[in-house]
Amino acid sequence: IAALRAANPNRDVVLLAEVQQEASYVRHHKKKIAFLFSAMRHFAKELSAAGWCVDYVRLDDEGNRGSIPGEVERALIRNGCSRVLVTKPGEWRLLDELERLRAQRNFEINIMADDRFLCSEVAFADWADGRKQLRMENFYREMRRKTGLLMDESGKPCGGRWNFDSDNRKPPKKGLRIPGPKLFPVDAITRDVLVLVEDRFGDHFGVLQPFWFAVTRRQAESAFDHFIETSFAHFGDYQDAMLSGQPYMFHAVVSLYLNAGLLDPLKLCRRIDAAYRAGAVSLNAAEGFIRQVIGWREYVRGIYWLRMPSYVKENFLEHHNPLPAFYWTAETDMACISTCVEQTRDEAYAHHIQRLMITGNFAMLAGVDPRAVHEWYLAVYADAYEWVELPNTLGMSQFADGGMLGSKPYAASGNYINRMSDYCSDCSYDVKSKTGPRACPFNYLYWDFLDRHRDKLASNPRLAFPYRNLDRMDEDQIAALRRDAAAFMHRLHN
Repeated sequence: IAALRAANPNRDVVLLAEVQQEASYVRHHKKKIAFLFSAMRHFAKELSAAGWCVDYVRLDDEGNRGSIPGEVERALIRNGCSRVLVTKPGEWRLLDELERLRAQRNFEINIMADDRFLCSEVAFADWADGRKQLRMENFYREMRRKTGLLMDESGKPCGGRWNFDSDNRKPPKKGLRIPGPKLFPVDAITRDVLVLVEDRFGDHFGVLQPFWFAVTRRQAESAFDHFIETSFAHFGDYQDAMLSGQPYMFHAVVSLYLNAGLLDPLKLCRRIDAAYRAGAVSLNAAEGFIRQVIGWREYVRGIYWLRMPSYVKENFLEHHNPLPAFYWTAETDMACISTCVEQTRDEAYAHHIQRLMITGNFAMLAGVDPRAVHEWYLAVYADAYEWVELPNTLGMSQFADGGMLGSKPYAASGNYINRMSDYCSDCSYDVKSKTGPRACPFNYLYWDFLDRHRDKLASNPRLAFPYRNLDRMDEDQIAALRRDAAAFMHRLHN
C-alpha cells in the first residue's frame, strides 16, 4: 500500500485504529466488523514482527475519540510527529474528513493515490472524457488490451470474443456437488474480536458465529487456491444460478479479501489466465471471473470517483418508498426474498445475481428510495465499501442514474427467478400467475413498473420487447395488474 511504501520503518510510526464511527456510520453486519478488526490486529502483528513501530488503538481503549481524524490528532501528539502519510480512502466521506482536518490544523497530511487498482482515477477520467456513453464493455476491452489477459499473440481476444456472459447462465440442476469456500479456524486474536463485537455491536444486523473468514494475506491466498482447485471448473456455467441451502454455489467468495487489500487483483487474474492457457478450465469460466475483476470492479470505482459526491443523490425514477422491514427480518412469504435475506443475515454474503435480481430487483419494482437500498447493501455485506457498492446499487441495480452505468433497468418478473433458482418451488405464491391473490408479486409489480415509468423507459431499445407485450394486454388486464400492485404496496407499507 502506498503509505507504507513511502514510509521509513526506522523512523515512522504506523497507526491503526478501531473506531466507532467507521463501524457504525451505517449499521454494518457484525461479521463484517469482526473480519476487519481481526484482519487489522493480525496485520499489526505482522508489521511489528517485520520491525515497524505500530501504534494500535483498540475500540475499547481509554481515550479513543471514535473517529479516524480524532485518532490521527491523538497519535501525532502521542508520538511527537508532525506529518501524516495516508493512502486515499475508498469512501468520499472519509476523504472529505481528512481533507477538512488538513485544512484546519497546522500539520501536513499527504494523501497518496491508492495504486492497488489497475486503472487510476486519472486514467479512468481520461477514458471517460468526451464519451456519450460510459459502457463497462468498452472499458473492459481496453483493460484486456492493457493487461494482456486472455489475449492471443495477434492482439485479439482468446476464442475470438470479448465476452462469454451468454455461456454463464445455465440454470441449476439437481445433484450438483458444491464444495463451498474454505473455512478457517478461529484463533485467539479473532476470539477476542468476536467478544468485543458481540458486546459493542450486538444489536447490529447479522449472525456473528460461526465465523470462518480468512483474516491474513496467507489465509486469503489459501482461500483462492481452494476455489481454483475445487470450484472454478463449474464457476462459469453456473455463475448466475441460485439454490436453496447453497449460498455460495461455485463462486470464489474472495471479494471481501480483495476489497480489504488482502489479495492483489492482477495476481488473481493472472492465475486464472494461466489456468485457462494450461487447459485446466473453460474460457467462459476464465473470462467471467476476469471480467468481474478488471472489468466491473475497476469500472465502478472509476464511476464512483468521477461522479461523487453528487452521485449518491441520483434518483432518476423518483422512487421514495421506505425499505421494507423484511430486508432486516426476512419475514415475508416471498421465498426468494426470505432465502436471500436469511443468507445475508447469516453469512454477510450473497452472490451478484441474488443481489441484483432478487433483493435489488424487488426494491426497484417496489419503488424503494435508492439511497435506502444503497445504505442497506453497504451495511449488510462483508465486501461492501462505498466505492464498489454505490455504483453497483444506484447505477446497475436501481437504475437511479438514468442509464449512465447500465443500458437498461435490471427488472424481471418471477419467470426469471423460477428459471435460475429453485426458490419458487417452495413459495406461498404461484410464479405462473400474473394477477390474483396467489400471484407472485414480482409478476404484477414488474408490469406495473413498466406501466408507471412508460414516459421514462419506453424509448429504451432494450425494453422494446416487454413494452410490446404490455401493449398487447387489454384494459382489464392492465387494470388487474395496477390493482394488485397497489394492494400489495398498501399491505407492504401498512
